[in-house]
Amino acid sequence: MTISRLAKQHGLSRSTLLYYDRIGLLSPGGRLHNGYRHYTPRDEKRLGQICLYRRTGLPLAEIRNILGRPRQELAGALERQLHDLATQIEALRSRQRVIVELLKDRRLLDRVGHMTKEKWVHLLRGSGFTDADLAHWHRDFERLDPAYHQRFLEFLGIPPDEIGAIRERAMRADPEPHS
Repeated sequence: MTISRLAKQHGLSRSTLLYYDRIGLLSPGGRLHNGYRHYTPRDEKRLGQICLYRRTGLPLAEIRNILGRPRQELAGALERQLHDLATQIEALRSRQRVIVELLKDRRLLDRVGHMTKEKWVHLLRGSGFTDADLAHWHRDFERLDPAYHQRFLEFLGIPPDEIGAIRERAMRADPEPHS
């Protein structure tokens, strides 16, 4: 099977399969007479496993480590991933609660008095937010209500060029790079 056909069959790009080959995750079983990569049914089965494990959120390095290993190692990796997901879900729920409280009464921000970027960041940091959490918070706020995100940043007294940069980063934010 050719690289393009295999990629299409699994909903991936050709460049993804080339990348998998470069990192030693999936190498073609051979080459055709014209030098093109040739993938065997065994390669296709391995790619199916890779795709399945990617859907669980496992990083490629972890997938490379568990492929072909005993089932206990796979179970251990999946249990770690499940724990990590639970932690991330709890962090998301915490951010969600903050946003819900803010959105329950949008006039709340007007009644607070003078809120600054520094006070707001201090408040969120006091609630346990990391730099990554703040980036996710902006991303989620931007996706939930872009116009209100803009007004909120203006309310904090942030200069327009900084607001533009914050919102642009929020729109580009991706929790996990695509391979």
